[in-house]
Amino acid sequence: MGDTPNFINESNDTNNSEVVIFESEAASSAASESNALPSIKLNFINLSNDVNNSEVVIFAKNAATNFDELAIAWTVIKNCGQGDNHPFTYPMAQTISASDSWGNYTAQQSAPLGQRFAMVLASSGDQLIPQGPATSPQQIELLNGLSQGSVNAQIYKDGRLFAVKTNLAPQQKAVFTFKPTIWIGVASQIEPGDVIDSAIISEINTEISLLGIASADIVMTGGGSGPNATPFVFTLDNVVMA
Repeated sequence: MGDTPNFINESNDTNNSEVVIFESEAASSAASESNALPSIKLNFINLSNDVNNSEVVIFAKNAATNFDELAIAWTVIKNCGQGDNHPFTYPMAQTISASDSWGNYTAQQSAPLGQRFAMVLASSGDQLIPQGPATSPQQIELLNGLSQGSVNAQIYKDGRLFAVKTNLAPQQKAVFTFKPTIWIGVASQIEPGDVIDSAIISEINTEISLLGIASADIVMTGGGSGPNATPFVFTLDNVVMA
């Protein structure tokens, strides 16, 4: 549960009007869709010989695009010492938002697979609305339906930026397709939400499938210093299937 909102009356009302607060049908539907999908419980464990306090970055790759697509640091694990663990969850549900060339960001809304969205100009300004089914039931699409100005499309998981498509011209669309996998590796000087440098991505080659998993440990081994140092290795352990 979030913090209770604080209603403040700064109007010129002289009729002692009553204020009614209710949950919109769209918000309720989005919450129901999100709650219907499971979250995978993951637990990172550092059993490596690392002596450099390395940061561990977790990200996804958009399977609907080419290799030049931007990858976003979804989760960054810092200061996790030898023998320490870091629990986190990977939700199967996701949310979407859009931003326009005027610096406006739409509110996040539930983005089920197979849904198409469009950024349109409404009477109040730019708004992101559902617009029927996507081309494929495994895709999420966002169309720039504005007559002028570019649009950025953002996908979030667990409230953190997960994927992005930038500079969509009018009538261009972003297409997102995600396999149930994550990529994990060691990086430095990176923050959640950062675009990952292509040089770092080229060095990270560990893809972990989460298909059918309810919970698991991700164990990091390897590392060290000097001639005895070995590459970092990430493996699943204590896997519980859904």
